Amino acid sequence: MTDIAWIEKAIRSARPQAIGALMRYFRDLDSAEEAFQEASLRALTNWPKNGPPRDTAAWLIFVGRNAGIDAVRKRARTTALPPEEVISDLEDAEGAIAERIDGSQYRDDILRLLFICCHPDLPATQQIALALRIVSGLSVREIARAFLVSEAAMEQRITRAKARIGAGSADFEPPDAIARAERLAAVAAMLYLLFNEGYSAASTPGKARLCDEAIRLARLLLKLFPAEPEIMGLTALMVLQHARIGARFDADGAIVLLEAQDRRLWDKDMIGEGLALIDKAMRHRRPGPYLLKAAIAALHARAQRAEDTDWAEIALLYQGLERLEPSPVVTLNRAVAIAKCEGPAAALALVETLGDRLDTYFHYHGLRGGLLAELGRPEEARTAFDRAIALAGTPAEAAHIRLHLDRLNLARPQLEETRND
Repeated sequence: MTDIAWIEKAIRSARPQAIGALMRYFRDLDSAEEAFQEASLRALTNWPKNGPPRDTAAWLIFVGRNAGIDAVRKRARTTALPPEEVISDLEDAEGAIAERIDGSQYRDDILRLLFICCHPDLPATQQIALALRIVSGLSVREIARAFLVSEAAMEQRITRAKARIGAGSADFEPPDAIARAERLAAVAAMLYLLFNEGYSAASTPGKARLCDEAIRLARLLLKLFPAEPEIMGLTALMVLQHARIGARFDADGAIVLLEAQDRRLWDKDMIGEGLALIDKAMRHRRPGPYLLKAAIAALHARAQRAEDTDWAEIALLYQGLERLEPSPVVTLNRAVAIAKCEGPAAALALVETLGDRLDTYFHYHGLRGGLLAELGRPEEARTAFDRAIALAGTPAEAAHIRLHLDRLNLARPQLEETRND
């Protein structure tokens, strides 16, 4: 229980709550991060000898706060004291800070931290990227992949956001009800990206926790905004997709496609929660992107067998989603539905229009290769699959594409024999 791997996992898990509490205390992002890093270093030294604390987050917050105070005191030694009359008028500053903290509108420091990172003074792209980095501790590489941009561009985006907050353009006061509503879209987008990062690599140790964390935070959002249909849709979408986690990979960690999954392994309780949320949200008659995506997931969840899936309705829902949220990835997903109800030729015609925008996207080349293989164009399919493997983000993704390549290679001798005949 005290090996380095466990300690690193515990620190990662406690990071959002610890940084949230430290930033609430110091009211400065850089100070909070530095305090957390110092506490993490001390944990790596202390825990192997003394064993893990009962509450890792509380330990990191306490040690980080003390380390931060020591740093402030060291800096203060080189700073001139204020006039005596000012010092004499000071009340119990620490008591005032404690009162301010205890009176926070957010009992959950992680959620409060989300709203701080998603301050309207920051551009939306910086809000989401900063929250993914600070709140969830994702690496720049992971965030860049979620945004489909280079690591250098994402590093610059996060640096600019931190600098803007550090310059004081974004305060740390808890936003009122109106401000919270204004920031809701950015917070929801961040949570969905967080969920997708975990969902796309759920076979990788530690990645599935990102899905659990995103769902937990979405449920907290729903408590703050119980009548907001898009938050209902977001939460429903996450739980419906995560309900399939037990069937998405085989015993060797290989990907099992939706149509081949053992639906008895799907989490019925999570599906029930998601379907109930969708039914409630639909009564508001204000469908947004998350609610439409959740409705698509619900059609899969309601199908007892893969062949019972209403692909025509799914294609229509994706068409509606394209109008609300135009995106080449949405169009690519619609192409999957079209392949099921109209055939691979119609789907490929749509997919081919996306090449210039999705050339660095793994799923684009994987789908294109599959459609080409169905249409009897193996050499083109092999080229597409090779490109997909080069872009695979996880070993499971790469292994799945190799299975397609193996099938093509097995079919090649038979084709040669037919030509010779």
